[in-house]
Amino acid sequence: MNIPNMLTLIRITLVPIFVILMMEGLFSYALAVFVVAGITDALDGFLARVLGQQTVLGSYLDPLADKALIITSFVILSTLNIIPSWLAVVVISRDCVILLGVSVLFLMSVSFEIRPTYVSKATTVLQLVTVFVVLLSRCLPGYDYAQMIVSLFWTTAFFTTVSGFYYIFKGIRFINNP
Repeated sequence: MNIPNMLTLIRITLVPIFVILMMEGLFSYALAVFVVAGITDALDGFLARVLGQQTVLGSYLDPLADKALIITSFVILSTLNIIPSWLAVVVISRDCVILLGVSVLFLMSVSFEIRPTYVSKATTVLQLVTVFVVLLSRCLPGYDYAQMIVSLFWTTAFFTTVSGFYYIFKGIRFINNP
C-alpha cells in the first residue's frame, strides 16, 4: 500500500461522512469534507506520477472513488431538492452507460484500454465545480448564486451528455474493430 492509494482510500471513506453531514443539514462541514476529498483526488494522482507509484490497484480505486463521490453528491443533492433531479439522472446515467459498455466489451473479450479524454476530464471538473458552488451557496447565502448555478447545471448536463456519447461511439468502434 502506497501513499497515493492511501489517499484514494481516504477519499472513499469520506463519502459516507459527506452524506451524513448533508442529511443533517451541516452544509459547511459537508463542503469542508468535499474539498478535502477533492484535494486528495488531485494529490493522489500527482503523487502517483511524481513518485512513480502508479499501481494496478490505484488504476481501479481512483475512478471508483471519483464516481462514488460524484454520484453520491448528485443523489444526495437531488434528494434534498437542492439540485434538479434531471441533472442527477443525466450524471448517473452517463456513468451507468459507461459501466454497461465496459461490461459488454469485457464479456465479448474485446481488449480495450480506457483513458480519460479532455471531454471526460472537463466533465468531471464541471460536475465537481457544480457540487462545490451549490454547497458554497448554502454556506454563504448573502450572494445571489442563482444565475451561476443554473448556468453550471446546463453546462454540466451538456458536457456530461457529450462525454457519454463519446464513450458510446468509442465502445462501438472497439466492438467493430477488435
